[in-house]
Amino acid sequence: MESFDLFDTHTHMYLEEFDSDRRESMDRAITGSVTWMMLPNVDLSTIGRMKELHTSYPCNTVMAMGLHPTEIDNNWQTALSAIRDELYSGVGYRAVGEIGMDLYWDKTYASEQADALDAQLDWACDTGLPAIIHCREALTEILDLLDSRQGRIPQLIFHSFGGNTDDVEAIRKRTDAYFGINGIVTFKNSRLREALPEIGIDRLLLETDSPYLAPVPYRGHRNESSYIIRTAETVASAMNLPLKDVADSTTANAKRLFGIS
Repeated sequence: MESFDLFDTHTHMYLEEFDSDRRESMDRAITGSVTWMMLPNVDLSTIGRMKELHTSYPCNTVMAMGLHPTEIDNNWQTALSAIRDELYSGVGYRAVGEIGMDLYWDKTYASEQADALDAQLDWACDTGLPAIIHCREALTEILDLLDSRQGRIPQLIFHSFGGNTDDVEAIRKRTDAYFGINGIVTFKNSRLREALPEIGIDRLLLETDSPYLAPVPYRGHRNESSYIIRTAETVASAMNLPLKDVADSTTANAKRLFGIS
């Protein structure tokens, strides 16, 4: 059997959904060829959990620091200041994230989400780190924000990308982004598979977004990093590439982005 390494570029396996079997879930991933996992932060309450998991698996995980857009509320500036202090604390974060805009459930704090994103993009520019972008029902708003920054745009990763070729083209008019592909690509009615050739293997990353968006045949259940193989297989089939090529290329992309030798 061919051997290869996979990199889950977006997993939240430090969250409470894994409290009963976190070690078993991590071990399933690592023994299932998931050599590396990127752990993006959510808010102030998740920092400790995330760092604890990284401490337990320092040779398999890297971390990103940011404030998730759904956590923006009346106290967002205080939270953002504390998140900034953590990013610059010398811990060794490899990306700014998870940041972005989410207008799917509620648009109450749309303006504040944009301001928080703008500030965190500045952090990414200043540190030279890539930024992991959460974009849900907010692509127009995010692209408008990028336009307003007059070219001061860090390397971007559009996490959990589920768009079409027009969306890929619109993003690329602003920046040469990477695209995180997860279980969405395995869904029966997903049009994402048609966009993969437009993205190209050199700008493609694999992710799970665990515990969310489990791929077929696990859809509807808790997701975990070991399931990334199903996404890799679907990508390989859609792009008419050997599975090993997809694994090798996406892992190399992620290591380059996150500064892993």
